[in-house]
Amino acid sequence: MNKFRIGFGYDVHQLRKGCDFWLGGIKLPHSKGAVGHSDADVLIHVICDALLGAANLRDIGYHFSDQDPEYKGIDSKILLAKVMKMIRAKGYEIGNLDTTICLQLPKVNPHIDRMKNCLAEVMAIVEDDISIKATTTEKLGFVGKQDGVSAYCTALIYKND
Repeated sequence: MNKFRIGFGYDVHQLRKGCDFWLGGIKLPHSKGAVGHSDADVLIHVICDALLGAANLRDIGYHFSDQDPEYKGIDSKILLAKVMKMIRAKGYEIGNLDTTICLQLPKVNPHIDRMKNCLAEVMAIVEDDISIKATTTEKLGFVGKQDGVSAYCTALIYKND
């Protein structure tokens, strides 16, 4: 019998000139980048939170505190690999991920295939199990004013008992 669990993740990062912009494990060319304790990859952060939540393992901040100097500037792909070890230690595998990035600029669609390839490699899953969508907020709010980026993720995990 399969046991299925669903998790949800949401995150926001401020955008600032002079910072690198990491999204989905790849560096995007842009005049602004996300600000955070780690590399501020909002897409990876929501994936981590959704997976941790689905496995009832709390959240990304619990495991990788922004008060811990060990995680200062860390590549979020390292955090995602650690999360994968945690959920697999509980006997879970990924069914699929459905993500949405909210960002006015730069346009995300040209980079989605590279993001999916990178994430699939880190998680050791097939690209077809990762959905990445992008939307703007029609120039409304902090996303529309290009002051920030947000993302959402729903994750389905399963255990074969």
